[in-house]
Amino acid sequence: MRVIEIKSFGGPEVLKPAERPDPSPGPGEVVVRVMATSVNPVDTKIRRTGRGVAPALPAVLGADVAGIVESVGEGVAGFVPGDEVYGCAGGVRGMSGALAEYLLTDPALLASRPPQLSWREAAALPLVTITAWEGLFDRARVKAGQSVLVFAGTGGVGHIAVQLAKAAGAKVVATASSPDKAELARSLGADAVVDHRASEPADWAAEHTGGKGFDVVFDTVGNANLDRAFAAAALNGQVVSIVTQQAVDLTPMHVKGLSLHVVFMLIPMLHGIGRERHGTILREAASLVAAGKLRPLLDPTRFALEQAADAHRWLESGTAVGKVVIDVGT
Repeated sequence: MRVIEIKSFGGPEVLKPAERPDPSPGPGEVVVRVMATSVNPVDTKIRRTGRGVAPALPAVLGADVAGIVESVGEGVAGFVPGDEVYGCAGGVRGMSGALAEYLLTDPALLASRPPQLSWREAAALPLVTITAWEGLFDRARVKAGQSVLVFAGTGGVGHIAVQLAKAAGAKVVATASSPDKAELARSLGADAVVDHRASEPADWAAEHTGGKGFDVVFDTVGNANLDRAFAAAALNGQVVSIVTQQAVDLTPMHVKGLSLHVVFMLIPMLHGIGRERHGTILREAASLVAAGKLRPLLDPTRFALEQAADAHRWLESGTAVGKVVIDVGT
């Protein structure tokens, strides 16, 4: 089979075409014929440094997959050859990735592809949806009537968080950096959008929460932005962050009695625990897709498997709007 392989960590140029034997499923495994995959920031970080979570070199990266079950191993229940599936199912330590024509994986990480979505759209959803779902629902327990602030409301995780919070009945405010992105965030369900460059968290809280602050703040940016998340949150509020790899002064969090939830959705894949939860989330997300409450944003630029390096460059350029998808199958 055709794959894109890295033999060392570094820039996009380390992604090289190669060939590997077609995989065969062992007990409890499935092989998926890959139709599409998408590029997430974590994929580029793994490519650059390994981050301690990369597959052994030479490695095939790519976490998200949408495709067709090719074969199943002994003891697999719930999937048969020909089933159309999607999931975040490879590209990390101990698991080969989806930058390949076939992916060997754990069926617990998969769910049936929502028929309303194309292969490209289905490949764009898994990692960002599981991340947003875990942060909003498994951790912060967002419910109807609460106020939710989503940083970077048109980003990969942010644009899903806006839709999920809205589907839960929350009042959703998103940050955006341009009028076009603000309009896009509104089209996804944001009740209001604030320009994070021209105003401060206190202004947002005053305008949209009567000054009390937001019940839940979802930080998709990290670094110094975590301080802004603390500032925007209400007393005894909750902050969810997906980027916390830095030293932070927790004093503002302490004086407000805030709860901080750190989300690292790769843990079930890396440690082999709780993988069934990922499949469950994707099945529930498919119901929201069917109800017209969840859709992915796709960058219009198209890439074939052999152009994986270009796809990584495009995502890292900061120019892409929506998820960057790589077409694999035909």
